[in-house]
Amino acid sequence: MKDGISVSDLTVSYYGKNVINGMDFEFETGRLIGILGPNGAGKSTMLKAMLGLIPKDRGKIHLEGKPLNEVQKRIAYVPQRSNIDWDFPIIVKDTVLLGTYPNLGLLKRPGKTEKALAMQCLEKVGMKDFAKHQIGELSGGQQQRVFLARALAQRAEYFFLDEPFVGIDVTSEKIIIDILKSLRDEGKTIFVVHHDLSKVKAYFDSLLLMNKELIGAGNVEEIFQPTYMEKAYNMPFGGSIVEVGS
Repeated sequence: MKDGISVSDLTVSYYGKNVINGMDFEFETGRLIGILGPNGAGKSTMLKAMLGLIPKDRGKIHLEGKPLNEVQKRIAYVPQRSNIDWDFPIIVKDTVLLGTYPNLGLLKRPGKTEKALAMQCLEKVGMKDFAKHQIGELSGGQQQRVFLARALAQRAEYFFLDEPFVGIDVTSEKIIIDILKSLRDEGKTIFVVHHDLSKVKAYFDSLLLMNKELIGAGNVEEIFQPTYMEKAYNMPFGGSIVEVGS
């Protein structure tokens, strides 16, 4: 797909055990895409393999017809909070400033322009007043908003977020989803690993449903149906899908 993202035959294994098996899918740009599946389905593994953060057995990933390594600067990644060392001694402002480094030249350091951008991004996520706080002093929701601000500072076109709503407060969740929707409206493409089925229709345009292999990929109305969900979660859904995620 020349104007979107395409993945073909993505396969990943750990110690000889297959954890992602031959996934093929494609999405147009300008979509807010939820990645769904039960615990152990390989959602985070798939996301990291797409981005080249972990090795894959095989598979090709293209953004707008180009191999991912050719457009790396246009990608922002927000990892799971559990994978971050919150004891690392860094203040909020400097955490966001790290997002400007991919667009700086070799050996260059952030200047006034980058520092102003970092503060603008903090203001956008409602964290400007915490700029001089240590990152470890913040609540879970505040930390997640800071890392979203860091992603915004990259001025990326593609955003990949791994379970951004886990363990955060309602206010932070609303701020984050509103920003993601505004990015989508600007033409950005956002992938979100997600687990709360009760909010799927309110949050996403498209879904990637998986359980170690692709179950379905497409518009929410098409994929968020009992037939697909039962196959992914290996359980009956009946007439109410949201009960499982509530």
